[in-house]
Amino acid sequence: MNLNYSHILTFRVRYSETDRMGYCYHGNYATYFELGRVEALRSLGVVYKVLEDEGILLPVVSMSTRFKAPALYDDLLRLETTLVRAENCTLEFSYSLFNQNNQLLTTAHTVLVFQSLQNGKPMRIPEYLRTIFAAHEIKT
Repeated sequence: MNLNYSHILTFRVRYSETDRMGYCYHGNYATYFELGRVEALRSLGVVYKVLEDEGILLPVVSMSTRFKAPALYDDLLRLETTLVRAENCTLEFSYSLFNQNNQLLTTAHTVLVFQSLQNGKPMRIPEYLRTIFAAHEIKT
């Protein structure tokens, strides 16, 4: 199902996340996207810890990132995380990261797969989650 649910998270680039030039190190962006995903799902009532306690894992199987401009030390960032698709055993998210001047810095896309903790195999999206996601389905 095609979805359109967005969540906004704001945070600052910490000194420890930067290189000698004051640029945010590119490896930190994956962590930022994880924060966005976790909080977007939490805002829907879906808590990662509860999923894991239920034996459901959500590993990232694909991530693409496009850097347009650097985030700098102490920038106030706005991460817009959008849940764009839930189908069979996957969830897809897109991300747009802006600085305090509303400059688009980075875009990204991730695909996660529902995986059983018990056997390590992909699993269908649980019905209760499909119901939550369906409330944000784009009707075509």
